[in-house]
Amino acid sequence: MIDKLITKMQEMNNPTVVGLDPRLNFVPDYIRTASYEKYGKTLEGVADALVNFNKEIIDNIYDLVPAVKPQIAMYEQYGVQGLSAYLETINYAREKGLIVIGDIKRSDIASTAQAYSDGHIGRVKIEDEEIEIYKEDFITLNPYLGYDSIEPYIGNCNTYDRGLFVLVKTSNPNSGEIQDLITGGDKIYERVGSLVAKWGEQSMGKLGYSRVGAVVGATYPEQSKKLRKIMPKTFFLVPGYGAQGATAEDLAGCFNSDGLGAIVNSSRGIIAAYTKEEYKIKFKPEEFGKASREAVINMRDDLNRVR
Repeated sequence: MIDKLITKMQEMNNPTVVGLDPRLNFVPDYIRTASYEKYGKTLEGVADALVNFNKEIIDNIYDLVPAVKPQIAMYEQYGVQGLSAYLETINYAREKGLIVIGDIKRSDIASTAQAYSDGHIGRVKIEDEEIEIYKEDFITLNPYLGYDSIEPYIGNCNTYDRGLFVLVKTSNPNSGEIQDLITGGDKIYERVGSLVAKWGEQSMGKLGYSRVGAVVGATYPEQSKKLRKIMPKTFFLVPGYGAQGATAEDLAGCFNSDGLGAIVNSSRGIIAAYTKEEYKIKFKPEEFGKASREAVINMRDDLNRVR
C-alpha cells in the first residue's frame, strides 16, 4: 500500500491528503436543513448531513489528491450512526480510487491491539468466515505502550498490504511536554523515531519506503529535519500545514531529496475553504466543493515549490 500511495502521489504530482474531519458548523445550512427534514434533528440526521457533505468534497477533489484522512472522532461522537457515516465515507472514497488513512490513534496491548488491528486493517473471523470491516488502507497509532502494542498491526500490514503512521512528533503546541523530554541523551521523539524506523525494517515496500510510517508535525521544522535523518526510509504523515500555522517552507525538511517521503494533511483549510474570505468572494455556500477544489490546487502548488 505504501507503494500505491507513492505511485499516486507521483502520478498526480501532489503530496496532499485531505482531512475529512467535518464539524456541523462546516456543513452548509442547505445540507443540514435537508437532512433534518428527512430525519429530524437526530443522530441519523447528523450522519446523513456529514455523508452528503463528504461526498461533495470527494467528488471535487478525487482526481487531484492521492488520499483522504477521515478523523474517526468527528464521527464516533455521534454513536453508531456516526460510525455508519464514517464507514460510508470510506467506502465512497475507495469507490473514487482514493487511498484512505483512518485517523484513529489507537493504543493498547496484546489481544486488544489485535482486535483493533483486525477490525481496522485486517479481517475479523466469524466461525469459518473472514470479513473486512472498516477498510482503511492506513491507520494512525500511538506508540506509548511499546512494541507489543504495535506488533499486531505490523502483522496485518504485511498480510493484507496495509500501512501505519505512528505518532512521533505531533503538531500540537504542548507536544513537547512529553515528546521533548530527554532520556538516555536523546529526546523522546528522537528515540521513538529510531524505534519506528527499526519496526519498519520488516515491512519494506518495493519503492524504498516502509509500510510503517510516522506522524511528524510541520509546526516543528527543526525537529522534522532531525527525524528525516533518523528515518530516511520512513514515510511521514505531516499535520500542521495551513490552519495550524505551518507553511510550506516549514515542512520542506520532511521530504527526501527525491521529493518523496511525506504526505501533507490539510483538513479545515480545504473542507471549510468556502468560509474563508479569499474563497467567499468567488464561491457561494452551495459551491463549497468547488472552493475545496481550488484550495487543493493552491496547496499542491505551494507544496511543490519546496519539495
